[in-house]
Amino acid sequence: MKTAVITGGAGGLGQAMTADLVGQGWQVYLLDLPSDQLEMMAQKDGVTALACDLCDSAALDAAAAQILAQSPAIDLVVYNAGLTQIGPFETQDMAAHRKLFEVNYFAAVSCAGLFLQAVRQATGTHLAMSSVAGFAPLTQRTAYAASKHALEGFFKSLRSEERAHGVKVQIAAPSFVGTNIGRADSQSGGLARPGSATDAVDVMTPEDASAEILRGLSKGADMIPVGRVAKLAWWLNRLAPRRYQALMERNIGG
Repeated sequence: MKTAVITGGAGGLGQAMTADLVGQGWQVYLLDLPSDQLEMMAQKDGVTALACDLCDSAALDAAAAQILAQSPAIDLVVYNAGLTQIGPFETQDMAAHRKLFEVNYFAAVSCAGLFLQAVRQATGTHLAMSSVAGFAPLTQRTAYAASKHALEGFFKSLRSEERAHGVKVQIAAPSFVGTNIGRADSQSGGLARPGSATDAVDVMTPEDASAEILRGLSKGADMIPVGRVAKLAWWLNRLAPRRYQALMERNIGG
């Protein structure tokens, strides 16, 4: 039986990916903050849900140790946990900026270190959940875009190091996945739940996004732009970055 670890597993995309993987016979371990959604996921067959603050190193170490004691070889780690921060830079709080990096970047890097040997043992895959904001600019989201650029830089570089071990490192970059539209997080500094943007364009359902991500995963694609907007953004930003930025500014954050 193949095994996967999904951080941020109680969110909409995490739940959709879990359902798809369990449907294919996988055992899935979920890491997320305590919530009713996490408790609900814990009741499902093929799922082990662990409540854990990924920014608490001791708690993360303990959760990873529990997973590895049961499954010393991990076929897939999905780095899905994240926050966003919507609004102009001039209004943003630096403490919130740092918190966003702790969740979006440093928690993922910590998890990668903890599961590195287990993924090597399975000759498995690291799958980083980036965004269009990971390869292109996104107005009103300076901290979020910076964190996703950092995430991509880390995992693209890790890809070269892990290739010798037969390990794949893939990146998925959705545009807008509608998991929490209009539902701001209770945290300070303008931090919000992923998928909560009210200025989203061409919103995908978590189920559709999961299906595209897993298709790209099965094909071994290094980069998986997810959704029509992400695919267009990927090519336009590469071919005509100034044109991309102008179109993005016209359609986002107005």
